Amino acid sequence: MSTVTERSFKYLDERLGTASLARTALRKVFPDHWSFLLGEIALFSLVVLIFTGVFLTFFYTPSVQEVVYDGPYEPLRGAHVTAAYDSVMRISFEVRAGLLMRQTHHWAALVFVAAIVIHLCRVFFTGAFRRPREVNWLVGVLLLFLALGEGFTGYSLPDDLLSGIGLRIFYAVTLAIPVVGTWVTYLLFGGEFPAPDIISRLFVFHVMLLPALLLALVGVHLAILVLQKHTQFAGHGRTERNVVGKRLWPEQTFKSLSLLLFTTAVLALLGGLAQINPVWQYGPFEPFNVTSPAQPDWYIGFLDGALRLGPPWDLTLFGFTISEVFWPAVLFPGIAFGILTLWPWIERRFTKDRAEHHILDRPRDTPVRTGIGAAGLMVFFIMFLEGGNDIFGVLLNVSVETITRILQWGLVIAPIVTFLATYWICKGLSRSRLRPAQINAGVRLSRTADGGYETVSLEPASSDGEREPTPTGPPH
Repeated sequence: MSTVTERSFKYLDERLGTASLARTALRKVFPDHWSFLLGEIALFSLVVLIFTGVFLTFFYTPSVQEVVYDGPYEPLRGAHVTAAYDSVMRISFEVRAGLLMRQTHHWAALVFVAAIVIHLCRVFFTGAFRRPREVNWLVGVLLLFLALGEGFTGYSLPDDLLSGIGLRIFYAVTLAIPVVGTWVTYLLFGGEFPAPDIISRLFVFHVMLLPALLLALVGVHLAILVLQKHTQFAGHGRTERNVVGKRLWPEQTFKSLSLLLFTTAVLALLGGLAQINPVWQYGPFEPFNVTSPAQPDWYIGFLDGALRLGPPWDLTLFGFTISEVFWPAVLFPGIAFGILTLWPWIERRFTKDRAEHHILDRPRDTPVRTGIGAAGLMVFFIMFLEGGNDIFGVLLNVSVETITRILQWGLVIAPIVTFLATYWICKGLSRSRLRPAQINAGVRLSRTADGGYETVSLEPASSDGEREPTPTGPPH
């Protein structure tokens, strides 16, 4: 190490105490389990999103000013399009590596939201939200909301026909909010649809406001994780007062770097080989045009399906109109995500469990929670399927109305059946102590000292890894 570097480290250590902080951080122990990598996949997808998003920002024009397209895509040459759509076409066909960056950015957004959802499911089903991690649960749910908002605003920026249809639906949903819907809609859109200011406002949300909040909450999420230490699954040598696993340096660091490179490579491969959101095929947005089939990105599909499944109820209360859009697009998401947000306190109220937990539950050992979670996922899955009812109608040669009617009944029956089946399976697995998802290391045949034979298990005798004690607090 050079003298200049040594002096720099000494200078910082004398003023900030960086040496002790670095030693503490590098010695931190992380449990060694594949499911803990889901959060890292989300983080690394966000890294890819930032780098590709910065590149795209250099060439994107957030304006609905009308221009004449004169690019290399012959079917649209001479067409009147918005400057936003024209810039996306230029990125796709004229900017070097532009299409690769666009598609990689889009795939990274899909993986980012998927990783957050699966990570939240892991936290829910293993009880990692319990005391003292309720605050981090709230931060995680807020990250999901911000990721959905970031995805939708980015999805709407190309100003193509498909994204325009999504904006038209979003306009109707915001109008359906009782009492304040009109003011909220005009605040966001700047006028009646199609409003001239919506693209520029979505651009501000997408590249400034939402990313700032997202990065801030990621920092808070990681800081809480470091302060509270990591949860772990039950196993040999693992207790509520320690953490067994790999230290940050070097094992966990190299594992995370490998996952970062792998995630980046997979996203780049998808961006280069798997076509997504071909805006030149959809054409520019025209308020009087619509395309079918028309499905949004997967994470908004449930809302599209809810609108198709919703009942045709509209009524007037105290002079305010409650439209049929309100029930599936405003009330249902409000209740569903409200329950999700408050779940740690809801479960605590029914179980009376106020103790601190650092050892995770097995889903089979909490059949009620696992059943409720599975039933909730089934509700969203049925709505997701309904979002493609027109596609299923064509593939199955069945009318769209029949598909919708079947899924409406399924929305009532399937969650109940799912809860009962999940509860029964969990109770059965808990009683039998079977572990169907675990891969056993097996056995080997060994010669004994007296000339006989015996089978010896190949399972490790003890946990492989470092142990980090958890500070003991006052009894609760």
